[in-house]
Amino acid sequence: MTQPPHDEPTAAGPDELREQVERTREELRQTVQALAAKTDVKARAQEKAAEVKDQAAAKAGEIKGQATAKAGELKAKAADLAHQAHDRLPDAVKDKAAQAAEQARTKAAQAGQTWEEKAPEPVRQKTAQGAQLARDNRKVLLAAAGVTAVVWLACRHRKG
Repeated sequence: MTQPPHDEPTAAGPDELREQVERTREELRQTVQALAAKTDVKARAQEKAAEVKDQAAAKAGEIKGQATAKAGELKAKAADLAHQAHDRLPDAVKDKAAQAAEQARTKAAQAGQTWEEKAPEPVRQKTAQGAQLARDNRKVLLAAAGVTAVVWLACRHRKG
């Protein structure tokens, strides 16, 4: 027989001995489960993958927030630069631009009238939808035009 552990007294009777055996079995079961969990590479890899996925999602949300904030700043800066460029334009340039715009509107009206007379109905409907979309997003289109003008002026200024 084996020696009893030093920290546990020997059993006084068969019932007490059975209880000690059951406790030992439970401790052994818990130890085996802990060892099995440590050696279950697939489960540990899945846990680590889930942890990394959560961290990546959190970082992506943080970066998205930063990008949104930066985009807002850049949009405001572009609008400011567009206003500054507009304010710096000489009156003669503004007048010529107004004249060109008026001529363009006249020609567009003539082209629109010709279009209405000759284009098939489905094509006219699709074109009307596109025009409505442009009208709905007028500020974006104007901002893009302003940024384009600023870039053009900046490039022209550097060459001159």
